Amino acid sequence: MLTSIVPKLPMRKKDRTLQYYVDRLQFNLRRDYGDYLILEKDEIEIHFFLFENLNPNKNYGQIYVRTNDIEQLYRNLLERNVEIHPNAPLETKPWGQKEFALLDPDHNLITFGQAF
Repeated sequence: MLTSIVPKLPMRKKDRTLQYYVDRLQFNLRRDYGDYLILEKDEIEIHFFLFENLNPNKNYGQIYVRTNDIEQLYRNLLERNVEIHPNAPLETKPWGQKEFALLDPDHNLITFGQAF
């Protein structure tokens, strides 16, 4: 019955969100509805809704993205000078995942993980 899940994250400024996800993380813009964006990369899709009054220091938006080549993804991001969360560099976790995380401009936490 269930086939996929699509996270919806807040954004304060559409242009800043597009710059980060499209230019920095290499997502593609699928749809722009003004104050609602749909971005995609490979097999995943993320939606963003406008929330201009969002306090990024009180934002708890977060998603977990599974990958099948976490080391290459990590290297690619480092090569493009994408800032990795200072408390979440690539490391092996006790729950059987290799993980790292990013904070987007609105402090949505994006964690990438791969089972090992």
